[in-house]
Amino acid sequence: MKFNFHVPVAVRFGKGVANEIGSVVKPYGSKALIVYGGSSIKRNGVYDTVTASLREAGVEWLELPGVEPNPKVTSVDKGAAICKENGVELVIAAGGGSCVDCAKAICAAAFYDGPAWDLVENRSLVKKALPLFVVLTLAATGSEMDSGGIITNPETKVKSGVGSPLLMPKVSFLDPTYTFTVPARQTAAGTADIFAHTIENYFDSATDTYFVDGVAESILRTCVKYGPIAIREPENEEARANLMWASPWAINGLISCGRNEGWTLHGLQHPIGGWYDITHGEGLAILTPHWFRKILSEKTVGKFVSYGVNVFGIDPSLDPFEIANKAIEATEDFFFNQMKIPRTLSEIGVDDKHFEEMAQAAAPGMARAYVPLSKEEIIELYRAAL
Repeated sequence: MKFNFHVPVAVRFGKGVANEIGSVVKPYGSKALIVYGGSSIKRNGVYDTVTASLREAGVEWLELPGVEPNPKVTSVDKGAAICKENGVELVIAAGGGSCVDCAKAICAAAFYDGPAWDLVENRSLVKKALPLFVVLTLAATGSEMDSGGIITNPETKVKSGVGSPLLMPKVSFLDPTYTFTVPARQTAAGTADIFAHTIENYFDSATDTYFVDGVAESILRTCVKYGPIAIREPENEEARANLMWASPWAINGLISCGRNEGWTLHGLQHPIGGWYDITHGEGLAILTPHWFRKILSEKTVGKFVSYGVNVFGIDPSLDPFEIANKAIEATEDFFFNQMKIPRTLSEIGVDDKHFEEMAQAAAPGMARAYVPLSKEEIIELYRAAL
């Protein structure tokens, strides 16, 4: 096993921590850009809390509202222009992962003279970045503790990532009570996102990863236990807190330590997201069981056994393939029955018109997947999920 692990993000976790943001950001500058989506942060009190704290600390701010659920590069360019024209010294993302991803790209684009999409196509162009701070309102992407962000180019239908160690948030403020008002559908999609990040790492050929396998299984069990509770009882602080803390550990690099292969599900889902403005977590959930069934074999069944036994408590004395199939069925039950996530791509507005283009875009990344998939196999998987 050999790896590098470094996550220099300070986390302030618990009720009321966002009250501290003014004093925390003040040493970094006196002019901020607040990046957010819709009006939810004004309804749930986040906006008032953040701006009151900034005002008290003597920090001025500008705003970039209207960030899309799948942030578009046009929003990044707009935010970067605000920073350049107004001497912005730091960026605050107030919202979910989309706001954080957009803010990361803005932090880099503020020091780049060309279009922001250049930074997505060539990460080495990220030479400098504004300091980023996060006030999180949704447990999902884990962007509050990693160095990457996903951006969509609506012109080319490409959804891809910007990334650099320079884009790590300086401080992330995680208050579980801010997720109380998240609608059930978004809560479910966010939980599915956490789950998918974890299995992307977990399903891997490495055999000497006992510790991180155990961490991954703990994250998965957290989703299975607390996801349905958060749906039924949106103000259950225990459920919200555990999901919020599980989210960054699914993607901050810890459970990928010592792994061999690249991610498959996200490689399959991103081309769909490029063509159709779907909810990311829902797309991942829909694809997961079909990917599982396609990769189940004598070579992979052992991993499915560990997954089924350690995550869902399936009887380990059963035949390995019986355990594997029960685990896939348990995954479907969790996503579609307990979390009420749509079961098919057609339910979320996807048709088969662009399967060829989507599979073409996904295929290059499948060469180093846990189980490599050809373009034709990807199209088959898309059709099965339709």
